[in-house]
Amino acid sequence: MGLMFIFGMGFSSKAIASRLSGWRIEATGRGGTVAFDDDSAVRRALARATHVLSSVPPGEEGDPVLDRYGDALRHDWLGYLSSTGVYGDTGGAWVDESSPVGSGRRSARAEADLAWLAKGARVFRLPGIYGPGRSPLDRVREGRGHRIDMPGQVFSRVHVDDIASGVVAALDAGPGAYNLADDLPASAAAVTEEACRLLGIAPPPLQTLDEAGLSPMARGFYAENRRVANGKAKRVLGWSPQFPTYREGLAAILATERSLEPGPLAAP
Repeated sequence: MGLMFIFGMGFSSKAIASRLSGWRIEATGRGGTVAFDDDSAVRRALARATHVLSSVPPGEEGDPVLDRYGDALRHDWLGYLSSTGVYGDTGGAWVDESSPVGSGRRSARAEADLAWLAKGARVFRLPGIYGPGRSPLDRVREGRGHRIDMPGQVFSRVHVDDIASGVVAALDAGPGAYNLADDLPASAAAVTEEACRLLGIAPPPLQTLDEAGLSPMARGFYAENRRVANGKAKRVLGWSPQFPTYREGLAAILATERSLEPGPLAAP
């Protein structure tokens, strides 16, 4: 146990922090305790910290954490939440941590990924993240669920709780890259169909990318096609996803939501 300083207390970081029972947590970000641009406060917190984790993505000019505070990151345990987007498009082929990086559309992310590795960090490469309040169930309810007709197009994904358990498992592991992904890459259309089935809603029609009217960012999501292998994390960290496929993950989210719904009022 120690003091974990987190750059960027967001969706995934909050799940990680919730697993650190008995730890002291300090963080930047909306849910944090220190302002990122308060150099004195951040450096004092870093001096107290035993472990440092960053979930801050790179910007156009590089990684803001490394650029501003890299000289203060001399900790034995450093962690960085990266993206499997560093592998680029593989035409649906499998990638693991030995696969080349930097050929995809996320060149800044790949550069940051490699820079954190060079500092001796545990770099967690994450695919599409989902969890309570941020899942295909929410998109379907809000009318934002799509079924894009792209045969052979698959993606990997990971439940936020499995990210948290993977990072905790790596607290005693050596530096290096770790893919934290589920066991079943699948098309986005299949996941939308499962969300609709669980909710008892008819699935949306199949559409082309042009018919769906997606944003440039969303269209970019479909520009790459790969399957992410998680064998190293299982072997080295002793980690295994609690939600090995999107089916278990979505079912668990829905069950939790329904357990929190108020029951019927008792008759007077």
